[in-house]
Amino acid sequence: MRPQRRSRTALWLGLACIAGSVAACANEPGSDSRDTPGRSETVDSGDPVELRVLAGSELADLEPILAEAADATGVTTTFDFVGTLEGVEQVIAGAVDGRYDAIWFSSNRYLGLHPGAARRVRQETRIMTSPVILGMTTAKARDLGWADRTDVTWSDIADAAARGRFTYGMTNPATSNSGFSALVAVAAALSGTGAALEPRDIDAAATDLRGFFSAQKLTAGSSGWLADAFAARSRGEQPGVVVDGLINYESVLLSLNDEGGLREPLTLVYPADGVVTADYPLTLLRSASDDARNGYQRLVDHLLLPDVQADIMRTTHRRPAAPGVEPEQRFGPATLVELPFPAKLDVVDGLVDTYFDRLRRPVRTVYVLDVSGSMEGDRIAELRAALVGLTGADDTLASRSRQFHPREEITLLPFDDAPLEPESFEVPEGGGDQVLARLRSASEALEIGGDTAIYDSMIRAYDLLGGVEGRDSAPSIVLMTDGENNTGAALADFVDHHRHLPSALRTVPIFVVLFGEANVDEMEQLAGITGGRTFDARTGRLETAFQEIRGYQ
Repeated sequence: MRPQRRSRTALWLGLACIAGSVAACANEPGSDSRDTPGRSETVDSGDPVELRVLAGSELADLEPILAEAADATGVTTTFDFVGTLEGVEQVIAGAVDGRYDAIWFSSNRYLGLHPGAARRVRQETRIMTSPVILGMTTAKARDLGWADRTDVTWSDIADAAARGRFTYGMTNPATSNSGFSALVAVAAALSGTGAALEPRDIDAAATDLRGFFSAQKLTAGSSGWLADAFAARSRGEQPGVVVDGLINYESVLLSLNDEGGLREPLTLVYPADGVVTADYPLTLLRSASDDARNGYQRLVDHLLLPDVQADIMRTTHRRPAAPGVEPEQRFGPATLVELPFPAKLDVVDGLVDTYFDRLRRPVRTVYVLDVSGSMEGDRIAELRAALVGLTGADDTLASRSRQFHPREEITLLPFDDAPLEPESFEVPEGGGDQVLARLRSASEALEIGGDTAIYDSMIRAYDLLGGVEGRDSAPSIVLMTDGENNTGAALADFVDHHRHLPSALRTVPIFVVLFGEANVDEMEQLAGITGGRTFDARTGRLETAFQEIRGYQ
């Protein structure tokens, strides 16, 4: 779930690549003496300034660097958190004007495709870089013959994936830049054109892309959670599917190796046909005040000092962006082929839609929904609205990516003092308006009942998923409850039942939405024993929590 807002570090994410800028006046390090602070060892501080930034979560690891920057420059950086697509929509709509002075995502390329983006942006400065690559267990890399090779391509990776030679985890491309960058990279490489993707290229590469994504067995809404889950599962400390590798930032993969928490180190594979690189441009908004502009310049001048760039490289495992500061030997090739980013907004949107509708493994979800007496009034209204929102109430790309997609199977299992009659819906490939309309009607018809039988209902949910063995799908269970279990099986009974499930069912994660007076300790334990996680809607909107879960399915 999202951290508290107004933190001094960061959350949520940006989309794709490094070439090009959002604004014609975007400045790159080295463009003039003002932008090359590496010529001096310090940056003069001025009056204290707070720089309000809409930022991406992976920048949380910059907290020590930014604390030192505040001491050195007088510029305090305060982040608010948002998903990339949502953040882009805020910028385009002007919703950031007056609220923020800057944005800081892993890339501005997706933002730059939107008409009018340049009107919102005054200046951008690249601070650091990290390519999106493949990390594999050393044993699997040796098995594939890739451990000592430098000529492995995305085509080689896609072919091995399609033949079931390895499995991997990747973030959701609609919520995380690393997943989106991988989607762009593999689609561009498999198209074989050497040019920016066009719609026909996506169609031509669809078969190979589907084979590539058939090996994706672990999904997450953020790069950090994905890495943590991979490491914990590799050590046997967390239940869930254990995969052979991760597609993620080079910085994340290097961090996993350096932390020493893996059963065996990862071998980093840099596809020879190219990568998509995050360049983390700190971007000043046109609406920023004069004081904020001055603070922005002092901050970027400080961050580009050679010793600060070295600190960033050592602390975050990202490559330096300032001229003359060389990456350390632990990084991969100094020069990487950069794959072309799509030049048209409709191509990017179409690529994301194609991923959900045709490429990824079909999603199968049982929604276990508390309709006990305590849900009466506003709470049941919120639940109905949250489910309806997933059926297609909003046509923005951010909302479309969170909605139910073709080839998905959705089961609603309401419960009060016992699990009620389930109702299942399968969205057909090619369009499912009628199915979604029925699902919308079923959501709006949820009625209030009696007591709260959480664990009887969870046992029933796993019964409904029986038969996942051998099915090429991504199953999960979403539990929403606003209270404590007060009838039927207890948590200990469920734990015992779960322990005796077939292995394919034991790895099905439970994503729990905390709401109302839910027992947080029990719900976190329930999610933990299944390799899932909790999403806190007690102080926010229930609809937001349901949407965020979609990044993990």
